[in-house]
Amino acid sequence: MIELDIINQTTTPITVKSAVQDLKSLGVREGDHLLVHSSLSSLGWVCGGPQAVVQALLECVGADGTLVMPAHSGDWSDPAEWERPPVPRDWIEIIYREWPAFDPAVTPTRGMGRIAELFRTILGTVRSQHPQVSFCANGKQAAHIVSDHALTPQFGMASPLGRLYHLDAKVLLLGVDYDSSTSFHLAEATIDDMPTKKMGTALVENGERIWKWFTDFAYDSEDFAKIGEEFERLGKVQRGNVGNADCRLFDMKEAVEHARNWLLRNRFKKGV
Repeated sequence: MIELDIINQTTTPITVKSAVQDLKSLGVREGDHLLVHSSLSSLGWVCGGPQAVVQALLECVGADGTLVMPAHSGDWSDPAEWERPPVPRDWIEIIYREWPAFDPAVTPTRGMGRIAELFRTILGTVRSQHPQVSFCANGKQAAHIVSDHALTPQFGMASPLGRLYHLDAKVLLLGVDYDSSTSFHLAEATIDDMPTKKMGTALVENGERIWKWFTDFAYDSEDFAKIGEEFERLGKVQRGNVGNADCRLFDMKEAVEHARNWLLRNRFKKGV
């Protein structure tokens, strides 16, 4: 969406103050540990862009809370699987040899949106060390949440998602749908029958850049929309607008347990 279209769809500019009011009305509270997935354009025209949104979110959770966002870097993956766009086959070995190692201070996000990309750069934000699916956090529990992010399973209990689960975190979908709800991957990681796949990435190990192969679950978000819609029908989701954005706020632990049961009933055809 181009900026003129966003302006034309906005009655009044969204400000830090108005965003804080909307977030509080939705149910965000001081002391919350809040995992946010976001779309800046969905909010309407924001006075201050992504900086204003991050400021509003930090103000809402306050000094005793923690703001968390995905900082995934999908480029740090096996080029043989790239499709958007693919690369020529004779480039693949060059990429294995030459792709720079993941650097949490430098490596950009991909597909996370402007809010998440800005968030990773601000003072006080720390980032987990996973080369493909890192998370950034700022606030009271930030260091704990991002510490010791296991290479595999990347979305398991030894990941920022697992730590958020045990901290009774909330999830905020800020103008995005349930297919962006990364916490549902934590449910996948708890299921014994999950298929696995070979993955690869460039990272630093023992002080040297290497290409490392590892095995992880074959995560699949295709049915996340159905999981979220059923969860919402159960009355577990607070829904409202922040600016123009249709937003959802819910308890992460409840959502993960629901997702696990749904997957066992539907994807894996087991009773629960």
